[in-house]
Amino acid sequence: MTRWSLLAAVTVVALTLSGCVGLFLPSQSRATSTPVAENVAVDLQPFYRQTLSWTNCSNGMQCTTARAPLDWNNPSAGEIKLALIRHLATGTRLGSLLINPGGPGASGYDFIRDSVDYAADKKLQASYDIVGFDPRGVGRSSAVTCYSPAQMDAYLYDITPGVRGSDEWIANNVKTAKDFGQACGAKTGALLDHVDTLSAAHDLDLLRATLGDKKLNYLGYSYGTYLGTVYAELYPQKTGRLVLDGALDPASSNFDVTEVQAKGFESALRAYLTDCLAHAHCPFSGTVAEGMATITDLLAAVEASPIRNSDGRELGANTLVTAIIFPLYDRASWSYLSKMFDAVMKGSAAFAFQLADAYNSRNDDGTYADNSTEAFTAVNCLDYTFDADPSVMRQQAAALSKAAPVIGPYLSYGDIGCANWPYTSTLKRGPIAAAGSAPIIVVGTTNDPATPYVWAQNLAHELENGHLVTYKGEGHTAYNKSNSCVNNAVDDYFVNGTVPSEDPKC
Repeated sequence: MTRWSLLAAVTVVALTLSGCVGLFLPSQSRATSTPVAENVAVDLQPFYRQTLSWTNCSNGMQCTTARAPLDWNNPSAGEIKLALIRHLATGTRLGSLLINPGGPGASGYDFIRDSVDYAADKKLQASYDIVGFDPRGVGRSSAVTCYSPAQMDAYLYDITPGVRGSDEWIANNVKTAKDFGQACGAKTGALLDHVDTLSAAHDLDLLRATLGDKKLNYLGYSYGTYLGTVYAELYPQKTGRLVLDGALDPASSNFDVTEVQAKGFESALRAYLTDCLAHAHCPFSGTVAEGMATITDLLAAVEASPIRNSDGRELGANTLVTAIIFPLYDRASWSYLSKMFDAVMKGSAAFAFQLADAYNSRNDDGTYADNSTEAFTAVNCLDYTFDADPSVMRQQAAALSKAAPVIGPYLSYGDIGCANWPYTSTLKRGPIAAAGSAPIIVVGTTNDPATPYVWAQNLAHELENGHLVTYKGEGHTAYNKSNSCVNNAVDDYFVNGTVPSEDPKC
């Protein structure tokens, strides 16, 4: 979770806790990608006709950099770079499969480099070149840059003076937001106004063409589902086989997203407590309701009296909520949640900071492994509209507290960050039909805390050619991490083009 609102869910976060690691095969000899012939405007031809030259890089894979327009409305105004990595098909190749792990702000390059087996199973690896890429603004591509590590520590972890929701507290958060936005603008420059998902979807089509594919084959997790949906709306005739796992509903407002996610994490927290209380060594006792009350009291306690860590940072309620949310992404990580609660109840903040640091990509030495926080904020500020009127935010805070009494109060007032951003959004959110597209598979998990099941239902209904695949279970996203029913449905579509005749309800 960033300072302002929930991360729209990055599939790869579970890797930090579960220890999942990819296995890699030696690269093949293909060193260039010949672009397909595209009928595009003259000022786009230098981009669509570029030849990608690949070099051998980490773990037997191949890497390259593509060029894209800085401003798709004015392609001659400058260019940016997009970093790609690929795991070459091990069998009969059908084409390229581009994968986005989520965020916004997550590195698709790192996702494939570090965890290709987590991203796609062996059947897909046999049939496709598995391609990871960093979207504009992210990681190794032309990236958003804002703060030094010390400044990022203060931005993410400092305790805001004043009572939550008071005029003083809001004013302090407004100053923090303005300072952060100004720093991002000063260090990033013109790119900061062009990291929206619409621009990234145009980039996706450029990558498709330069990789030599007439149609886009794409697997998007979490926020990556929104990127894929926007692509399908822009280029329906160029959709090949698209699977969207852990869907975002494009019709949802920023507040809708926050409210539904608050309910989702609250539901996951209850599921965790149900499991915890059935086993020995659970830090809670009594009923699930009593456990939720204990967590409410714990959050209130650190809000009133933060726990100082050995490195001088103080554990307040915002950071504790981040530490709670992170293990809820993956049921396999619930044991870490128990360990963290036990430590905080005993007055130690160390393990809570370890979880929060992992969520925020903070290394043990105080540096940051990537720019995911900066990119997340920059993209979302251009993808939604925001209203930081105190009266509106207080009404929303009351609604969040009612919808999710434990988690909701600490997800309030998120509009402050982007309402004070250097650039404003003109995007109108609404349903996306992608009329004329190929079939699009939408995978939804019934108790996904970060991208709740209702969003998958909505998206599959809104898409003209959407097909829902339901996984009945816990955790964030389902393909390659749930059961064979989900895997078979996804693999059969990617490899054979077979669309499920009905929801298999896995």
